[in-house]
Amino acid sequence: MPDDDHSAASAVARVRGVDEGALMLGGRTAALERQPLPRSVARPRVRSPRFWQSEWFLFLLFVTPNLLLFGVFSYWPMIQNAYLSLVRWNMIAPTKSWVGLANYAYLAGDRTFRLVIQNSLVFTLGAVGGSLVLGLATALLLNQKLRGRDAARAVLFAPTLLSGAAIGIVWVYVFDPRFGLLARFLGFINIPSPDWLGDPAWALPAVIIVYVWKNVGFATVIYLAGLQAIPRDLYEAARVDGAGVWWRFRSVTLPMLSPITFFLVVTALLNSFQAFDIIRVMTSGGPVDATNTLIYYVYQQGFIAFNAGRAAAGAMVLFVIMFAITLFQLRVGEERVHYG
Repeated sequence: MPDDDHSAASAVARVRGVDEGALMLGGRTAALERQPLPRSVARPRVRSPRFWQSEWFLFLLFVTPNLLLFGVFSYWPMIQNAYLSLVRWNMIAPTKSWVGLANYAYLAGDRTFRLVIQNSLVFTLGAVGGSLVLGLATALLLNQKLRGRDAARAVLFAPTLLSGAAIGIVWVYVFDPRFGLLARFLGFINIPSPDWLGDPAWALPAVIIVYVWKNVGFATVIYLAGLQAIPRDLYEAARVDGAGVWWRFRSVTLPMLSPITFFLVVTALLNSFQAFDIIRVMTSGGPVDATNTLIYYVYQQGFIAFNAGRAAAGAMVLFVIMFAITLFQLRVGEERVHYG
């Protein structure tokens, strides 16, 4: 029987990969294994790296200069502007008078400020919509194999690089109702030229036309890059399925351009709310506040009327509007923008 037990134990040991000699030592081997190793043969302890040797320190080393710049030139001015919106100050007096929400209450009841908000919305819709629609149409045209296509792209993009003040000066002469280029062109077809910059009904459309002319080249170039990145196989598959030009544009081009459209809408909206130079040169917010937008209203209150509190309150309203538009666009973009 002992021989049988030893044979069985040996077989089990072979199955488990244990040496027979170790098995014959019995419980003494297991007891030795349970005993702690001497200090001299213990495994060396691995030291954790010091903080300045860690990846966190390297991360902070690269990020801290940017955070300081943002804090000094972005966050601190925004906090200071929020404080100024709660005081009355003429930017000269050594002290500021605390008025709380009186500046916001004034803006809420001011008819001029309501007209400013209306002008800002109309200008934004006209400028953004015109830039994107004309930019896409021009990109579709320049995406064809036409003679002089590269030269046309360069000429179309050139106004984007020019100063808005310089463009405004040129267009003041173009819109002149007596001697302007547009008046002479309309005179050939016996149509009297309106007083573009002197009539409240025509001043805002004139500013929108100039803004679209300046920025349509940027939208065209971005759309053109997106069109050239669309795989040709998608159009071939649509042709095989019998899709016409309109259906190919609707089912292939527009969905594939949705990320670019989303980018252009975001940037164009934010830039349109900050359009200042063209309005300042062409109309100075007039006539009769017809072209007075929110950013120009802030300039008027701060540097013409010297009312820092109302200017800061208007700037906070502009910040809230732009922040809400950005959040809305991000939410819509996550749901409807196609990145496939």
